[in-house]
Amino acid sequence: MISVNDLRRGHVIIIDGDLYSVIGQQHHKPGKGGAIVRIKIRNVKKGNVIDRTYNAGVMVEDVRLEKRPMQYLYREGDSVVFMDTETYDQEHVPADAIGDALQFIKEEDIVQIAMYEGEAVTIEPPASVVLKVTYAEPGVRGDTATNVRKPVKVETGAEVKVPLFVNEGDYIKINTETGEYIERVKM
Repeated sequence: MISVNDLRRGHVIIIDGDLYSVIGQQHHKPGKGGAIVRIKIRNVKKGNVIDRTYNAGVMVEDVRLEKRPMQYLYREGDSVVFMDTETYDQEHVPADAIGDALQFIKEEDIVQIAMYEGEAVTIEPPASVVLKVTYAEPGVRGDTATNVRKPVKVETGAEVKVPLFVNEGDYIKINTETGEYIERVKM
């Protein structure tokens, strides 16, 4: 059992007999009454996202997951195929269970796959990835006084907002949890 106060992104819990992965958690203390915790969770099997609100301190059943490093191979229909780097076994993970993390993973990247009772449940990509910018509008010269951002496309197809000085062909570091630009990287 784990307190809803301690839930973080990536935790897997059981609610009404179904596995849910925590997408987000917000602790709120209103002026009157006790604190509440709002969590946004994704059903691991079905992929639907729901919001739940609990009083602070309520205990929920958490799940212990076995994590294994696996290599992303390819996408096949509604699932994504990963290969165990030690045994070369292939696992099919539903794309809905992966969520937004897939947009920052290239083929052949190594990620942590969380397994529950021998079945792949979710993936944990690295905290940040370096990707090549494949499309960027040119920045306006001299428009650097403000923190203006422009959208660019990276090699995985994801769209990221970056500063104006980032150009096509540059490599950028992206936070996989938030999808935000961190820095430009020299390769």
